[in-house]
Amino acid sequence: MTPSAPDEPGTGADRPISRKNLLRAAVAAGAAVPLLATGTVALARETGSRGRPLAPTPYCDDGDDPTPDQMEGPYFKPDSPPRTDLVTPGTPGTPLTVSGYVFGRDCVPLSGVLLDFWQADHAGAYDMAGYTFRGHQFTGATGAFTLRTIVPGLYPGRTRHIHVKAQAPGEPVLTTQLYFPGEPRNSTDALFDPALLMNVRAAGGGRQGAFDFVLDVEGGPTDPPTDPPSGSWAPGHPYAAGDRVTYGGAGYRCLQAHTSMTGWEPPGVPALWRRA
Repeated sequence: MTPSAPDEPGTGADRPISRKNLLRAAVAAGAAVPLLATGTVALARETGSRGRPLAPTPYCDDGDDPTPDQMEGPYFKPDSPPRTDLVTPGTPGTPLTVSGYVFGRDCVPLSGVLLDFWQADHAGAYDMAGYTFRGHQFTGATGAFTLRTIVPGLYPGRTRHIHVKAQAPGEPVLTTQLYFPGEPRNSTDALFDPALLMNVRAAGGGRQGAFDFVLDVEGGPTDPPTDPPSGSWAPGHPYAAGDRVTYGGAGYRCLQAHTSMTGWEPPGVPALWRRA
């Protein structure tokens, strides 16, 4: 699902307002996000209500499907650094900020989701020796994320795109790509999927993109394990790439630096841990 961007033809401005878009606007305005006992979002207002409070929404169904998956491609590298800003001083290219939210299929925003981004530079080249234009982050309490980067360049056979892996705690990894509207190569790229178009608009000397991921998981807090597992892994511990732990009688090697939390136990988070 992609939220609307005003006054920008061809970028989704004509799409209907959904409950997720209203939630996004409420969060952006600093409003509290009430939850029902079921954990689903209870929006107090809808468009057309003329400011009158409406009854809480008992469930949320926008008709949205989970975000489609796409191939990883040949340029993915594990162990990306934790960072939300991929731009360094003097980096050539058109500045781009991508922001949005990650939701479960029940419209509840998901916190603690791992988002690992990688892309080409302004000339269409990927850095395979280091980690230029590569980095991962985690969504906050509202499910929000922001990535500062540049508009990726073109290379033979592909339209402009940004790669991403998204993983809710203890859930499977979604590997997909984000695309730019109005690109001539969109019509010739065999991988292009219009469902993965960002809303993009000009902003000063750069561009702003927006995209909301919908993961095929239920929202709400992650239940802690009933019994403490055996092993050296522990929640609340800062792990660095290459660290080794044991969990449930097996050994694991850390792939990406992070602070552990309940729900991210090594067997259930392959983006963070690999069986050693």
